Amino acid sequence: MTKEAINLSVVILTKNEEQRIQGCLESINGLADEIIVVDDESTDRTVEIVKKYTDRIFIRKMHIEGAHRNWAYGQARNLWVLSLDADERLTSELREEIIGVLKNINKENGFTIPRRNYIDAYWVRYGGWYPSPQLRLFRKDKFHYEEASVHPRVYMDNPCGHLKSDLIHYSYRNLEDFFAKLNNQTTREAQKWFDQNRPMRLGRFLWRALDRFIRTYFVKKGYKDGFMGFVVAFCASLYQIISYLKYRELVIKKVESLKGGER
Repeated sequence: MTKEAINLSVVILTKNEEQRIQGCLESINGLADEIIVVDDESTDRTVEIVKKYTDRIFIRKMHIEGAHRNWAYGQARNLWVLSLDADERLTSELREEIIGVLKNINKENGFTIPRRNYIDAYWVRYGGWYPSPQLRLFRKDKFHYEEASVHPRVYMDNPCGHLKSDLIHYSYRNLEDFFAKLNNQTTREAQKWFDQNRPMRLGRFLWRALDRFIRTYFVKKGYKDGFMGFVVAFCASLYQIISYLKYRELVIKKVESLKGGER
């Protein structure tokens, strides 16, 4: 570690990220005195690459995202944690800002960081995608994730500060990756609703689908991103419909299974 390394634990979650993990690690190299990587049983060279930067590597299958993240932060030796994913990068400005705030903490228990999201090489500036502040720098004893499998909510005791410098997020390699993740997330969303026995109505989801498109494309000015803005808004709408259809399929299978058991 360099002389500027501060008392900070950077925690990174990985899963088959050999193409992107090095860029993430390079962006934090020399910043923190501890780097922790929790790998979800990668089958590529991810762990081999990580070993060049840290020996704090844990291999652990992720079943529930929120619980997985909470466990990962619990491995940190420092009080302050910076949470990153393999497709994220710190800018030099963000590095300096993090060093500054951690040397002059007032009462904050954590800080949000604005995130610059990309689809391939395109920076999505509208539709609610930027600045999209994320609570990523926090005291581990004041912070936790909801233990949900998809889109878990974060909880932290106030007060919360807000950094100004961007975190770069290479969200999707291309549109194929974008649609693949949409498919994966809607599957997990439907399963979460099913497991929680939530009452779902088709009319509600048709309205939510329309609402998501209007808010993303018009209210949040997604149209300013041109064709990509339309894709983002359309998929925000599609997310609701696909999730509902997958949920309905799970319900039908359960009903058929129960009927079969009565025969």
